[in-house]
Amino acid sequence: MRLPRYLMVLAVFAVWLAGCENHSQDSERTEGDNPIHRSADADEPFRFGETPLQFSYYIHYDFWQTPEWGASPNSKWVQDNLNITVNPIRSGGIAEQTLTNMLATNQLPDAIMLDQGLIVERLRKAGLLVPLDPYLDKYPNLKRLAGEDTLNRLRSGDGKLYQFPNWYTKTPRGNSGWMINTKIYQELGSPPLETYQDLYTYLELVRSQYADVVPLSFGRITTDLDILFAGFGEDMPISYARMKAYPDGDQLKSILENEAWVESMLFASKLFRENLLDQEVLTQTSYQVKEKLNTGKIAVFASINAANEGREAHHAWRSIDPQGGYEMIWPLHKEGVDKNKVFSNDYNTLGWNVNVITTNADNPEGIFAYLDWMTGEEGQRIMFFGPPGLYWDEVDEEGYPIPNETWLNTPRSVIDAQNMEGYVWAVNSTYVDQARVKVLTQHAEQLDDWTTLAQMNIVWPTSRDVTEYLNIDPPLESDIGVITEQVTDYESGIIAQYIKQILFAKNDQEVLRLIEQAKRETEQLGYERVLEYRTQKWQHNLMRLNRQNLTSTD
Repeated sequence: MRLPRYLMVLAVFAVWLAGCENHSQDSERTEGDNPIHRSADADEPFRFGETPLQFSYYIHYDFWQTPEWGASPNSKWVQDNLNITVNPIRSGGIAEQTLTNMLATNQLPDAIMLDQGLIVERLRKAGLLVPLDPYLDKYPNLKRLAGEDTLNRLRSGDGKLYQFPNWYTKTPRGNSGWMINTKIYQELGSPPLETYQDLYTYLELVRSQYADVVPLSFGRITTDLDILFAGFGEDMPISYARMKAYPDGDQLKSILENEAWVESMLFASKLFRENLLDQEVLTQTSYQVKEKLNTGKIAVFASINAANEGREAHHAWRSIDPQGGYEMIWPLHKEGVDKNKVFSNDYNTLGWNVNVITTNADNPEGIFAYLDWMTGEEGQRIMFFGPPGLYWDEVDEEGYPIPNETWLNTPRSVIDAQNMEGYVWAVNSTYVDQARVKVLTQHAEQLDDWTTLAQMNIVWPTSRDVTEYLNIDPPLESDIGVITEQVTDYESGIIAQYIKQILFAKNDQEVLRLIEQAKRETEQLGYERVLEYRTQKWQHNLMRLNRQNLTSTD
């Protein structure tokens, strides 16, 4: 059986740590005497432009291919004006193997972007991460904008902060939801498309009229099928399906017990059996999905990244067919479910992922200062919207960029091609989203900002704050941590494997039989212990959030 993703890295860590245990202990004992941490005690802050800063940076994701430094307008501006050079290290589509090789050769980069959780903690325990606390007051943007509560939630077991958040927020954010092929929809008479019965009828119509079009597709069945679940019940955010657990009173229970989830599996299997759901959904690559979207070969699409994938596909298809296009729609739902209580998108205040600075860095304070500048208002303007003089020349009274004629007259596809977001690592989502909304509302007739329009009208109003469920999983090196991964991993976990079987079920009875079989298997493995652990952590989060809310209203 294939090991879950994180267990593979965990195994590498175990071997590697065994060979450097003494180094790890020495690192923690002598951290205060390490010269690389002394710069934060100096009176003078790091000054951009005066002292050159060069550092290596690795983004720990298969899909993220960082562009060359200086190739985009924003990175070129930073290079010329702040005297900063970044040496990107690319994953090459094999992030796990790349990090494994770095550890094996003791060649960690100076800074890394990665998910919160196990890998961060293993690096921290090995003495390989620089604590950020000495820099928080000296460079105040992060503390001011993210807030102390957000930073405290990111602290490690030793009480120190090692993680610099990316896409943290105080308002709804995200990209998840449903979208339709507007050309096909209009050609078929724009029929009602609100409920799952409407969807089923529409998909049958598409199948009968367009032999070369996929009626319905999910970008990745392992993550995007969760969107279908959200519409089968009220107040059922997609995070429940992702966690493989849901709240029932004051307890968390297995998603296998959830009626809405069971109904979503029955419906998905029915759609697949009747060739209404993409028959290649389990085997196709993201590139193949993109090709179908870009040529108008998908009628209805659901994805956790629809607001971005839709924009790219909309413009790509329009470039070859002026009548083509895509549009996000309100989340589809079961008949009788209140559409205003369907949440096909969720978010948390901590954001998407984090940056860490390793002890390999010659100038960790300089790296932190740069990230702190980036997360501030000036950094967000320049890194997200381009340097001054390109698409904006002035800012308004709230500090948001005022579009110039170049911005208003440059096609979105041209701006996207400059790949400026490839070097935005410390996003203050609240600032960025509010800036985009303000620009779009003031220049709606001149700008074709597909993503922001979709987020304003669909994604954000159908978003649910799920901060209460953060950091509730047990450590993966523990016995119940291993069980958690074996049951819930979105690729190799037991439930994920049963979902694939469910799609191929011959009838509803077989679907229900498979779900019962999955229940028995997860129960025998000890999933109930995981749910008990998660419940305790979740209740602790709720108490903390309630205290915070009471304080904020006093």
